[in-house]
Amino acid sequence: MKLATIQGEGGARVALVDAEAGRVWPVAPPAWAPQPWGMLDVIRGFRDLRDTLRPEGPGIPLSEVTLLAPIPRPARNPMCVGKNYYDHAHEFTRSGFDSSAKGAADAVPEHPIIFTKVPETVIGPGAPIPYPHGVSDQVDYEVELVVVIGRGGTNIPKAQAMDHVFGYTIANDVTARDIQARHKQWFLGKSLDGFCPLGPWIVTADEVDLSDMPVRSWVNGELRQNSNTRDLIFDVPTLVETMSRGITLQAGDLILTGTPAGVGLGFTPPKFLRPGDRVKMEIGGIGVIENTLEG
Repeated sequence: MKLATIQGEGGARVALVDAEAGRVWPVAPPAWAPQPWGMLDVIRGFRDLRDTLRPEGPGIPLSEVTLLAPIPRPARNPMCVGKNYYDHAHEFTRSGFDSSAKGAADAVPEHPIIFTKVPETVIGPGAPIPYPHGVSDQVDYEVELVVVIGRGGTNIPKAQAMDHVFGYTIANDVTARDIQARHKQWFLGKSLDGFCPLGPWIVTADEVDLSDMPVRSWVNGELRQNSNTRDLIFDVPTLVETMSRGITLQAGDLILTGTPAGVGLGFTPPKFLRPGDRVKMEIGGIGVIENTLEG
């Protein structure tokens, strides 16, 4: 099942998506639902709602709706994983921007590296990414698989982790590399306004095969990243277990699982983004999200 948030006449609305048919069906909230009713409410009540969520009628052409981020305003900071693909871990250490490793010998982390981005980073498909003039001139892109937590919990063991996953979406973990390097940590350089395009929709976990999902990005039509989720260093169950140790995960929490090699800083010279650049992210089994840096 694919669930999107679309812009409706009265505000944001949840909709079912048939990507192959190119149509969406807005979902009417149940009588007991709180108002306003959005994606977080669907995730929290999915067990009771699942059997009632089905397309009815002709629907609306996908081309005629505006897609918002599936969760337009996360309740908490999206959680992120650094250096979680082998090739990117080495790429990042070679770049000179990596304050987490002293050299090639410790490029690959022994444990997941976790940081967060503020909720204000989240924007939807097609929304312009603000270029931070006067703040950064080393803006980079990162395609990432995003885990959407469906059932909260604390100290979740790996063996039960997938029971807590609602579904998956795509993020562009936009990064100001100069800020990241200057402060020797990742929060500030990752948290500028609009630095987390998210979408195009959430695909429920039952429709996703994590063992084989192509992960790609393009800038102005040039293929930059080309990998697969099978190359993750720490898999989704490990990440859920790690992030829930002593910390209560909640329904609707987002976990960005890391990016593969091919980011701008990995080139010689680096290929950082400039105003007007169009960035396309694709993950097999989910879809595509595109955004342009506004000037």
